[in-house]
Amino acid sequence: MLASGDPFHYGVGATLARHLDASQMAVYPHPSAFSLAAGRLGWALQDITSLSLHGRPLDLIRPHLHPAARILALTSDEHGPAALAKLLTEAGFGISIVTVLEAPGGPRERIRSQVAMSFALSDIDPLNICAVTVVPLPGARILPLTPGLDDALFEHDGQITKREIRALTLSALAPCRGELLWDIGAGSGSIAIEWLLTDPSMKAIAVEANPERCARIRHNAANFGVPDLQLVEGTAPAALTGLEAPTPSSSAGAAPIPACSTRPSRPCAPADALVANAVTLEMEALLLARHAELGGSLTRIDIARPSPVGSMTTRRPAMPITQWAWVKG
Repeated sequence: MLASGDPFHYGVGATLARHLDASQMAVYPHPSAFSLAAGRLGWALQDITSLSLHGRPLDLIRPHLHPAARILALTSDEHGPAALAKLLTEAGFGISIVTVLEAPGGPRERIRSQVAMSFALSDIDPLNICAVTVVPLPGARILPLTPGLDDALFEHDGQITKREIRALTLSALAPCRGELLWDIGAGSGSIAIEWLLTDPSMKAIAVEANPERCARIRHNAANFGVPDLQLVEGTAPAALTGLEAPTPSSSAGAAPIPACSTRPSRPCAPADALVANAVTLEMEALLLARHAELGGSLTRIDIARPSPVGSMTTRRPAMPITQWAWVKG
């Protein structure tokens, strides 16, 4: 097998290395499509985002759409640039500049640029890479880098862990690279989605019994650029059977209620950490019992927001939350 470019930068090299020892391969890296594109445009590779959308969902670009960002995205074929321009336009980035670098490094090399919202290039070479200079319009869907994203960014029916609670839950789970989360009773999928946004190496399984909410979770996962979120439709603990268990360095989360916490010696999953948020007195009593038996920490979360009272303003308290965080000793 002969591979061109840099086989270990979104290339076939990593695939071969899973089956062959490195000593059985002779690798002579040459400029990749990313390096060639950066050289043509005068872009510093260390200052831009490089993505492979070849055979992957275009939605993966969404978390990187920030004002003035520069992105190099390898596409699958001649239809990729137009599809990317359409996504940018629909997400509120229609005046971004899309530069298509076709067949870089070869005799057919060509470079053309257009504004995303009026993209109309034709006869595009199937081998191409797109350079995007991100320019948002007012109201563009920009995903902040901090946890606790605005609830309005999610499609939900009211069953969503609110942004403040979500931020505290992610903080308590303390995600580290490569970990797997179980989000049990996922609702809108907000916990699992924000978990995946922390790092590309993260994995998450959302467990939800309601079919309509499952559909929303899939839609949200695509809109947040984390299409790899695994969704399991069912009720815990039965739905957990056969799932990939959190790895020794990973975490399991339940929001709002771990329905499988009926075995005190094994709360929900063989994980390093578990966070459960209770709204009702019944669930709070359950968490108090688990805390008394297993330890961990209990946190009472009370949040109030401004609300009008006639011509004046007062604070309306949201329902208080009891959060139990348990870490394997």
